[in-house]
Amino acid sequence: MKFKQSPTTGERRPPGGLSTCLALGLALLAGCGELDPEVGAVREGAGLAGICADGDSDPGTEVTYPDVLTQVFEPKCSCHVIAGGLGQTVGGLDLSDFDAIVAGGVRSQGRAIVAGDPCASVIVQKTGNDTVPFGARMPLSGGTLDPVSRQLIIDWIAEGARQ
Repeated sequence: MKFKQSPTTGERRPPGGLSTCLALGLALLAGCGELDPEVGAVREGAGLAGICADGDSDPGTEVTYPDVLTQVFEPKCSCHVIAGGLGQTVGGLDLSDFDAIVAGGVRSQGRAIVAGDPCASVIVQKTGNDTVPFGARMPLSGGTLDPVSRQLIIDWIAEGARQ
């Protein structure tokens, strides 16, 4: 590998550096939509009213993690499923692995899913049609989850968020 010498410090370093990091960051953003200007900021007055209704919409039908993964997370939440996606890199939330969801992301830390309590689960809060409690509404690529997909997540969590 060829090294470049810094004109200001004389330090030898591999090529790329900051410009490579910036280019990578811009490429990730382009693939996953635009960032909300308030990503990470806790919004004042953002409560759960209108965002969530607890309860399983179809208690006779069991919903498991593989159901949610294949029907919602993989097709609609790619930034949190694809290795190196913006959601995994910046938010730290990996939806492709059950144990990683339980651990949560940078901001949700163990509250991404709260088994038996959809309204306390950050995934449900962030995919609502109303104001989210912090950061950007998901999916970041625009729009909101369709009601069927969101309800599948709610039902899975209401049933205990089983693997």
